[in-house]
Amino acid sequence: MSRQVAMGGRRTARTISRRTLGTLTALAVAALIVVLIASEVNHAVNGLGLPLTNADVIRKQAAEKRLDPALIAAVIYAESKFAPRQSSAGAEGLMQILPETAYYIAHLSGGSRFTASDLATPSINVAYGSYYLRYLLDHYDGNEMLAVAAYNGGLANVDGWVARARAKGGHLTVATIPFPETRAYVQRVLSAQQDYRTTYRRELGLG
Repeated sequence: MSRQVAMGGRRTARTISRRTLGTLTALAVAALIVVLIASEVNHAVNGLGLPLTNADVIRKQAAEKRLDPALIAAVIYAESKFAPRQSSAGAEGLMQILPETAYYIAHLSGGSRFTASDLATPSINVAYGSYYLRYLLDHYDGNEMLAVAAYNGGLANVDGWVARARAKGGHLTVATIPFPETRAYVQRVLSAQQDYRTTYRRELGLG
């Protein structure tokens, strides 16, 4: 009788052990699911305020033009928030490029078949905007702040501001940009650049 009791006790212990293991496994799986869902929800919430489309186009142009893809995305964000439309000044597309600027870029890049209507095509718009960003960065020896300022305020204006700052023995900074609109634009782009690096590392090919 005592042997049967002992055997029954061992069976009960094994049953309880299996149940405990099953419960712990289920809890671990549930915890993993919660973490994954929380991560996706957080990513989605971030995306609501920081949109991203045409990531493949941005990655391609960043690679070809030796640009930070987050910088391209940040300029698009500041220009159109990824909702392309024509501005009151006539700028077009994701990167809000003026037709006269586009024709100048086409001349520099050898795009002899370019027409202004091409700016409505995201791949062309981002290609031209990225080409211009690369051109500005080369002009300012890789200084992103000056390149972004020129993208908004114009190359001639920024050259003048830089020259005046140097004449006084200083350097142009974000705080000393004379145009309030351009100053705010530069702050917005540089801040968004960091946000895109953090939020969309995988989508932008940043690892």
